[in-house]
Amino acid sequence: MIYFKNKMDFLKISKITLRIFVLLTILFSCAQSQEKMHTNKLINESSPYLLQHAHNPVDWYPWGEEALKKAKDENKLLIISIGYSSCHWCHVMEHESFEDSAVAKLMNEHFVSIKVDREERPDIDQIYMEAAQLISGSGGWPLNAIALPDGRPIFAGTYFPKTQWMQLLQNVQKFYTQEPAKALEQAQKLTEGIRMVESNLDPSQSGDYEKEELRKIVAAWMPKMDKKWGGQDKAPKFPMPVGLDFLLQYQYLEGDLEVRQILELSLDKMAMGGIYDAVGGGFARYSTDRYWKVPHFEKMLYDNAQLVSLYSRAYQVFKKPLYKEVVYESLEFIEREMTGNEGQFYSAIDADSEGEEGKFYVWKKDEFEEVLAADKAIFNRVFNITDAGNWEHGNNVLIREKSWEELAKDENLSREELLGKWENAKSKLLEVREKRIRPGLDDKALTSWNALMMEGYIDAYKAFSDQKFLKAAIKNAEFLEKHMLSANGKLLRNHKDGKSVINAFLDDYALLSSAYFSLYQVTFEVKWLEKSKLLTDYALKNFSDSSNAMLFYTSSEDQALIARKKEVTDNVIPASNSVMAHNLFNLAKMFDEKSYMEKAEEMLSFVRDDLEKYGLYYSKWSALLIRFNYPVIELAISGKKYNEYRQKIDLNYLPLTIKMGSAKESELPLLKNKYIAGQTTLFVCKNKVCDLPVTEVEKALHQIRAMRLDE
Repeated sequence: MIYFKNKMDFLKISKITLRIFVLLTILFSCAQSQEKMHTNKLINESSPYLLQHAHNPVDWYPWGEEALKKAKDENKLLIISIGYSSCHWCHVMEHESFEDSAVAKLMNEHFVSIKVDREERPDIDQIYMEAAQLISGSGGWPLNAIALPDGRPIFAGTYFPKTQWMQLLQNVQKFYTQEPAKALEQAQKLTEGIRMVESNLDPSQSGDYEKEELRKIVAAWMPKMDKKWGGQDKAPKFPMPVGLDFLLQYQYLEGDLEVRQILELSLDKMAMGGIYDAVGGGFARYSTDRYWKVPHFEKMLYDNAQLVSLYSRAYQVFKKPLYKEVVYESLEFIEREMTGNEGQFYSAIDADSEGEEGKFYVWKKDEFEEVLAADKAIFNRVFNITDAGNWEHGNNVLIREKSWEELAKDENLSREELLGKWENAKSKLLEVREKRIRPGLDDKALTSWNALMMEGYIDAYKAFSDQKFLKAAIKNAEFLEKHMLSANGKLLRNHKDGKSVINAFLDDYALLSSAYFSLYQVTFEVKWLEKSKLLTDYALKNFSDSSNAMLFYTSSEDQALIARKKEVTDNVIPASNSVMAHNLFNLAKMFDEKSYMEKAEEMLSFVRDDLEKYGLYYSKWSALLIRFNYPVIELAISGKKYNEYRQKIDLNYLPLTIKMGSAKESELPLLKNKYIAGQTTLFVCKNKVCDLPVTEVEKALHQIRAMRLDE
């Protein structure tokens, strides 16, 4: 496999002026216009990524029966090319190869070519990514697979320069034509390898929970953390909010100072590094170095959603103003640039503009100084701005190496004075930046990612009691209810231009169920709780595997692919199975449903042997193990001031507390017979056994802390 890692410039096509070589120009222009007028089958799709390729000379098809039938009828191999709209190397390969007439001619003559948006069809991506990893041990995007007409892969790789791509296609076509038996054998072996992953799932441990198991998981994890810069001790460096959230819970429950320090260091360094957009708010997808200095500039909804949740929860623990600033600035960015009129959240913002990665975000020193005028010297020092640039080509990324408190001391100013100057400077920089040519926006709404962002707003509301955050969460919940959710619990995955067309996957059900459950806990509107249960029940019915506890990623109602996969390991987004196991645990508590708890425990049993070995990549599962090791508190609030009391409770970090509330008598199991007329009462319970009812928030908080310690 050829795996290209070095950065390449886009092809630059010069235009001949109308005054020189008129005849040649006319002929060239005619050829160009004909090429531009070429339209393929992607023109009718709604995905921004697919539409980017709708005028390529390659005869692209979307994934579907038409393309597969054509390949079978004509006995042609499939090219399955997978990417996403904000993928830098996807753009490079498009410009180099898919816009090239010679490449298109080769592809069109000998193959049926299919373009897939991995964000809309992660089920397809998962299959061919595993093929690439089986072949080479690595993967990435663009992902390019060559497969038999029935979809079984012969080869899969990532980015290829034009010459190598053409050579690869010729070689594979020759192999398939001259040695069809060997091609079939290779496809069978690869497909067996892809299918084998699920067959290795076996229960390991069940019951007998001990905290020592958690301590071993963390002890194995800590040496892999960067003690100077935070995060993982490697580059490139991803924020990995799922893992950091587990550490936040663990240090809170165990009082582990080493974990607390590495967690705080990671949060501080990310917030001050170039990965965070100091001017416009929000985080880039990852840092290309171990210092959080230079980002890969694309901004993904799922990253920012989870980081808003993480910093909101971290603020509840650490009370650092920096964390509050990150949350507010990030949500201002989401509202300004990634929110639609109906409250839906868009998917991504590209890294590139004008053919250059990061051009929208970086600054030359003279431009930076011109905008900031009198305060230029201060902020040159604050953000390490230099003539030569702190990145490449004389460009500067805004990076802080010190806290605002330390910087204010260096400048002989108070923190408030320095931040006041920065707010003024930031608004000027943002105004100038808004006049630049913007990176592309992927304005499709995905159910799972919207659910993550809804949860981010909910966590921000809990930490800061700001009503605008709750309003945004409810508006998004109503959007998803209207456009994605059917009365029977069936979901759709995507929405753009008024259309929702793709059946949802397990992550959509799991993450939306989780978000609706969380929305119930800050509104006490029972309909959100009922929808959470509805989605979970639908998933159990349509995604279950009779052979083991883990759920399939695709529904039994979906058209079958060459393998039916499961998503078990946590990554930048938690695995759909680990989220679903959490949902079952929470709903079991809320509805006193024993079968849910048994299912959650059985799912956990399949991965317990892997938690210590693979730490970070089972973070959400480890967080579930916490719930089986520590008491989960049930807090019932009943009476007229139930919402006011809930709001005060939520200012505190209480990761193992499930809340329910009502102004009057309720039929929910944990609220039944808890209404006392004429007062608002709080009941703190563990395993349905309650402490004495109290009428003051502080007394309830004291009971929660005491109950957590008294095991």
